[in-house]
Amino acid sequence: MNEHKLSARLQAIADLVPKNARLADIGSDHGYLPAWLVLNKKIPFAVAGEVVEGPYASARSLVASSNLQDKIDVRLGDGLEVITASDNIDVITIAGMGGSLIREILQRGQDTEQLTGQETLILQPNVGEYTLRRWLAKAGYGIIHEEILKEDDKIYEIIVAVKKSDACSYSQKELFFGPILLENQTEIFYEKWQKQLEKHQYILAGLKKAGQRDQEKISRTEEKIEWMKELLI
Repeated sequence: MNEHKLSARLQAIADLVPKNARLADIGSDHGYLPAWLVLNKKIPFAVAGEVVEGPYASARSLVASSNLQDKIDVRLGDGLEVITASDNIDVITIAGMGGSLIREILQRGQDTEQLTGQETLILQPNVGEYTLRRWLAKAGYGIIHEEILKEDDKIYEIIVAVKKSDACSYSQKELFFGPILLENQTEIFYEKWQKQLEKHQYILAGLKKAGQRDQEKISRTEEKIEWMKELLI
């Protein structure tokens, strides 16, 4: 993978970025995503944000070697603090992190008003999708698109969300499985949840064997197992 050929996961995200968007890619790593988007003339400008020195240096090197310094600004900072009002960002991508960390980044951005609610969010959590969807719903974001894909034996979900003027209401099942993924079930979707069913059954067995039984956690796990069984029948 490089700035000319993205991985399947990053390509799926790139395909969801609207043409002529002003992008902030948070946790940009090598900067492959914004570089590909600019090189393919899909976007005119991007901020590539990175909190770790090594990936920050890698992204700066890539941007310099591709002569994209006037179109991609690589910035060192924590989460959305790399964004300024003058950037006029209208799309934020955050990929390759846990759902809880993405949620924390968005919450801090909302608290500091760097997340204005005018941006389209394109999010790819590696785990913790439920946690992230629950935050989005509570923060007034509607989920307008979801995708699920498999790459190198790993299954990834992509969530696209925008701020809504009306309250967003999702059932617990929709937050767990994904409201749009539930409506468009694919072979990869079923594969994921078959694996998750086996994992949760193993967890449940361990909880029941524990010396001090956590009945609340047992009940939550049993409920999720029932949801998955209903889905897979």
